[in-house]
Amino acid sequence: MLEEIKKNYGHLFEEELLQEIKDIGVLKTVSAGDELIRTGQYLSAMPLLIDGVIKVMREDEDGFELMLYFLEKGETCAMTLSCCTGSAVSEIRAVAETDSKLLMIPVEKMEEWLGKYKSWRNFIFDSYHQRLMEVLATIDNIAFKKMDERLLEYLKNKSKYYKDSEIKVTHQDIAFDLHTSRVVVSRLLKQLEKTNRIKLNRNSIKLIDID
Repeated sequence: MLEEIKKNYGHLFEEELLQEIKDIGVLKTVSAGDELIRTGQYLSAMPLLIDGVIKVMREDEDGFELMLYFLEKGETCAMTLSCCTGSAVSEIRAVAETDSKLLMIPVEKMEEWLGKYKSWRNFIFDSYHQRLMEVLATIDNIAFKKMDERLLEYLKNKSKYYKDSEIKVTHQDIAFDLHTSRVVVSRLLKQLEKTNRIKLNRNSIKLIDID
């Protein structure tokens, strides 16, 4: 396990902290689609992503969701950091986009390391900044971009995270993530297919030319 931790975080943390993460962290493996964090949940630990992709979403009172950002290996979620340190309930929902492996760090260690390790403080502050920039980008997309532009960016990001030009996703999944209707998504995807930018398959989309 130490080698996996070093592979993802060795460039960020000193040897002593890496060893503490190995000794303290609780390994958690999840399958694609598993819920990791639900809205309103109290959190006692924060995740360090060792492998996989996690999707973080905001949920309204009616259960409609808006995708905020993805987390990749070597990252953590700023939303969970604020909940852990402030003893507040979660304001987001996190679901495994792919099969994933995480190390759960108890909140008391998280706070201790803030004072003990400069590298940990830098990592936490950088994580806050990166997640904030991603949330602002999501807001900009909603406020300033048309739905077809948002859809194209969504497909590009999915392809990047899957590391594959063929994405396993349904029209309804996309509609949930972009907070729109399945009918709108299906119509826009059909338009993209007619211009030979994508190919629609059953429960998957093949990206051909969307750069």
